[in-house]
Formats: sequence, structure tokens, C-alpha cells
Amino acid sequence: MTRWIFGTVAATALLTGAAMAKTDVTVGLQLEPPHLDPTSAAAGAIDQVLYSNVFEGLMRFASDGSVINGLAEEWDISEDGKTYTFKLHEGVKFHDGTDLDSADVKFSLDRARAEDSVNAQKALFENIADVEAVDPLTVKVTLTAPQGNFLFNMAWGDAVIVAPESIDDIKVKPIGTGAFKFDDWKQGDSITLVKNSDYWGEPAKLDKATFKFISEPTAAFGAMMAEDVDAFYSYPAPENLAQFEADPRFTVLAGNTEGETILAMNNKQAPFDNKLVRQAVSHAIDRQAIIDGAMFGYGTPIGSHFAPHNPAYIDLTGNSEYDPEKAKALLAEAGMADGFKTTLKLPPPSYARRGGEIIAAQLRAVGIETEISNLEWAQWLEQAFRGKDFGLTIVSHTEPMDIGIYARPDYYFQYDNPDLQKLMADFDVEADGDKRTEMLQQAQTIISEDYVNVYLFQLALTTVVNAKLQGIWPDAPTQAIDLTAVSWAE
Repeated sequence: MTRWIFGTVAATALLTGAAMAKTDVTVGLQLEPPHLDPTSAAAGAIDQVLYSNVFEGLMRFASDGSVINGLAEEWDISEDGKTYTFKLHEGVKFHDGTDLDSADVKFSLDRARAEDSVNAQKALFENIADVEAVDPLTVKVTLTAPQGNFLFNMAWGDAVIVAPESIDDIKVKPIGTGAFKFDDWKQGDSITLVKNSDYWGEPAKLDKATFKFISEPTAAFGAMMAEDVDAFYSYPAPENLAQFEADPRFTVLAGNTEGETILAMNNKQAPFDNKLVRQAVSHAIDRQAIIDGAMFGYGTPIGSHFAPHNPAYIDLTGNSEYDPEKAKALLAEAGMADGFKTTLKLPPPSYARRGGEIIAAQLRAVGIETEISNLEWAQWLEQAFRGKDFGLTIVSHTEPMDIGIYARPDYYFQYDNPDLQKLMADFDVEADGDKRTEMLQQAQTIISEDYVNVYLFQLALTTVVNAKLQGIWPDAPTQAIDLTAVSWAE
């Protein structure tokens, strides 16, 4: 009898321990996606939730920024560098139970490069001449010219593989091939993912993941301290980080991002169509004051649209050092000694809202008055990004190595330089590593010396996590919160 009672107690304890083992996670985010199709919008919040978790591409980014295989098990490149033949993993299924095959890859790439494509990074696919489904597991992609960046491009969230039958509902019911399946979206509150039990690769360690949207920094602090969320990605109130660091319940991850934070200028709108004015604005801005005032010291000053951790980076901050008197002289030279008025449209992130107030004061000191508009993310995308209706705006470009956007005259800041366009076209087909580095440095120099935008700082990634939570990426080589290897310590 005694042995039976002891065994029952022990078994109960084991069952209780098992029941208490945490298999779900709640991640706080400041921005909510406008919809859930990463192939038709520029909002980074879509990829943050869905990249790798729900959607996968032929290639993918690893936590260190390297490009590794995704849905492609292997690939072969022709001698002329123009043909890529991908062999797909066998047994991959979409979340609706249908098989992934080469026809889905062809559909996805053809859709992204189509004339009527709304893919935010359509330029990634412009060099594709043809996509052929050779057999169910083999895809042949033919390029118009060799492209050194092609595998890199195929790792972007904009290049994930989607099924034709899912397109009608993809913005509200995404169906991918990833380790998690979409479960629910309570708009204005949260998105829930659940483990994909039929995943073709290494299964997720978590059974459930919830992304909780908390826009206000004070609310983010409260949710974290109350442990209502287990991690807050890109924590929006850096003034609280020291408090979290001193609390043994939490760990603060301080890493790098690909986020070049810029004060963008509308290069086709007067007076920013005048290089002297753009140069004046650049010299009116004290980068370090913005980093200290808006980011509490987190961030690295930059002088061009390029990440300091990239081996091809060159320091060009000296081209636009803080010099208010020089800014005034340049405005006078441009015939605007009395200054001018313009708009400053700010999306929701703290770096934009807090930084915008500091920038407005710095511009006012040299005679430039700004009319600040605080926009929600969807409004910013509609007005500034797509509508190009702005004078100035602040945004962090978190896509990996995206200096090529300056070769796109229809991009939202509307910079049109044929010399840069040719340089980037040549870069796309150059295979020699040393030459590619030299070309990237030329591109950095051109846009820095042309004062296309004001290059403020490289956005730091500061994420607060429960000390028992393991596997959250400290760095952001792409716009992703990859939860596929996240787990709780025993």
C-alpha cells in the first residue's frame, strides 16, 4: 500500500511537471502587419511574423546573414552563369495538405516578375528570362545575364513560394510550407501560429506562437514586466533597457540590423530637387544627438545607405558632418536664405516619432520649418511610399544590402542617376568578389556625395526576452523573427 501511494504521488508529480513544461511563446511587436502576403507589400512587419515560420523560399537567410538552402535541396549553375537548376526537397507539403512541386515555384516566380506584379521588390526578379518546371521536383531558372546576387535575392521574404490556389485569401489566410501554420488573426491585437505537425524538415520545438501587437512604449514596458509577453522584439523604449538588464528574470539582446535609418528627401519635389538644399539639410542634422535623444545611445552613425558590419562598408560620415552655419550658407547659395517650409511625415516606430521631433528642432535652427504628420503604418505606405506625397520622412530600411534601391528612379524618394543605374546593373552581373566590393563602395560614395537622403544611423536591435527563453536571434540579417528553433530551458 505504501509503495502504491508513493508511486501515485511520484506519477502525479511527473504529470504535473510535464503539464507545466512551457511549449508556447508570446512575442511582443510594436507594428502590426497591414496584411499577411509578403509578396505584395513593403511592410517589414509581415516578414517579421511569417518569414521562415510560415513561408519559405528556395533559399533562406541564416541567423548570421549567410544564405543557405531552403526549399531547394541542391542546385546547379551553368558555366555561363545564366541557368540555375534547383532540385526541391521531396515530401514538402503546403499547410492545406497539397504537395509543393516545381509548378508552384514557377507560379511564384512568374507572378513576382509579371508586368502587373505588385511585389514590393519586383527588381529582384527582373533578370529572370524564363522559369521551367522540368519535372515535379526540378525547376530551371534562366537569367538574361549572369547575376552574382541571384541566390541572395531568392532568400528574400519577397521571394517565398506560394501556391496558386491560396492567392485569393493569402492576405488574411496565409498558406505556406513552414514549421508553423497560421491559426488566427485578431486584428488590432495578435496573430497566432501553431506547430505544423507535417513539416518536411526539423520540426519546431514550440507548439504555439503568438505575436502580440503593442504600439505604445509604456504599454510594452508594462506587458514585459508583468510577463504577459515572453519577449519583446526590437523593444521600443530604450530608456528601460537598464532596468531589464538589472532584473534576473530578463535578458537584453543587443544586436545588429540591416536597418539604415534615414531622413528621406523627395528628390523630385522642390526644393529637394536642388542638391544644395539636400546638402544643407544633411549638414543641419546632428546624428549623435538623435541617437542619444531618440535611441538612448543605441545606434551607429552612417554616412551612406550601407551597414557598417558589411565588409564592403566605407565610412562617409565626414561628407555630412553637423555644421549648422554651413547649412545656412548652402541654403543662401541655393537662393533660400530665409529658409522654407516642408512636410515631415512620420510612421509609428519610436525612432521616427522621437527622432522626428529632434530633427524638426535642428532644421528650425537653420530656417527650415517642418509640418509634422504622425501617420499609422498603412497611411505612411499609402502617402509616402506609394503616393510619394511628402517632403521629408524618416524610415529604417531593414532589407539586407539594399543599396540597389537607389538605381530605381520610381522608388519613393525618386532619385534618378543614370550613372548609378549603370553601376548597379554592372554589379548585378559581376561575379568577381573584389570587383563587387569596389562597385559597392563606388555606389556608397555616389549617393553620399549626391546627398540623396540624410543617412542617420544603423538601427540597433534591442530585444528583451525571458531569461529562460532560448533561440531568439540577437541580430536581424533580414526582417524575421524566426521561431523555428526557439525553446524554453528545462
